[in-house]
Amino acid sequence: MTTADLLGKILQVVMGLAIFAAVVGLLIFFIDRAPKKGRDYWQLAGFLLPALLFISIGLIYPAIRTSILAFQDSSGAWSFDNFVWMFTQPTAIRTLINTVIWVLLVPTFATAVGLAYAVFIDRSRGERIYKAVLFMPIAISFVGAGVIWKFVYEYRSGDREQIGLLNAIVVAFGGEPVQWLQTDPINTVLLIVVMIWVQTGFAMVVLSAAIKGIPTEQIEAAQLDGTNAWQRFMNVTVPGIRGALVVVLTTISIATLKVFDIVRTMTAGNFNTSIVANEMYTQAFRASEVGRGSALALVLFILVLPIVLYNVNILRKQREIR
Repeated sequence: MTTADLLGKILQVVMGLAIFAAVVGLLIFFIDRAPKKGRDYWQLAGFLLPALLFISIGLIYPAIRTSILAFQDSSGAWSFDNFVWMFTQPTAIRTLINTVIWVLLVPTFATAVGLAYAVFIDRSRGERIYKAVLFMPIAISFVGAGVIWKFVYEYRSGDREQIGLLNAIVVAFGGEPVQWLQTDPINTVLLIVVMIWVQTGFAMVVLSAAIKGIPTEQIEAAQLDGTNAWQRFMNVTVPGIRGALVVVLTTISIATLKVFDIVRTMTAGNFNTSIVANEMYTQAFRASEVGRGSALALVLFILVLPIVLYNVNILRKQREIR
């Protein structure tokens, strides 16, 4: 890029900011000059207009454009070929199956491990330290987590020393090193382990807070009735945190449906490990099949939407009860 091109880009940005500032200034001017009776409506419009503008540009228009592209072929003609490809080609079908496996395993195991951990450390000595240890992975980006675990699964051929933790353990017990990320279907499970590792801390924190919200009187009453720890857990703890469990499961499910970074960083979707979000990127930006990528994006939206609506409905009911 030449100096003239750079100056031109800077000038465009400055002009865009100047136009935005001018529009905002005109809105403020008209609000101040408006009659007192209608000033509230002008102020409301002034607050909502920028937000609606950005939502329209960044959300509504891309969603409509993506939906249109999903029903067009490479020549721009209206067609269902993108969806036919999605549900007939073996690679696309495998991508959908992998996504279903991810959504079934990640929320289930992340929530189960997080709940068990929260119960075991509840009101124990050093509880804060134990929580911090499990919560730390959630502070790492998915790319960072992918890089860390890629070293864990690292494979070296020949007689070279294995730097991957998993292969080092296998070799220490007399086994042969394995190309974990290239071995189907174990590679998909190993990628899922990374996502569970990241999300378990979130589940633990939310469920631990919910457990502390259970009235002590209920637990003491159950103890006086002669119940054991498992019975108290199933009949007192679980019903008391049902709302938090739903929130955790649905939130992790949405995050799992959208996950892209882990797969892209560790395998790039090769060796039958691709999922919908990764395949959407691959088709749209690598294979230049924008229609197929848009169709996958539309399917991803359809998969996420019921979970979001269910989550919103549950939160609304909890708010009404309070």
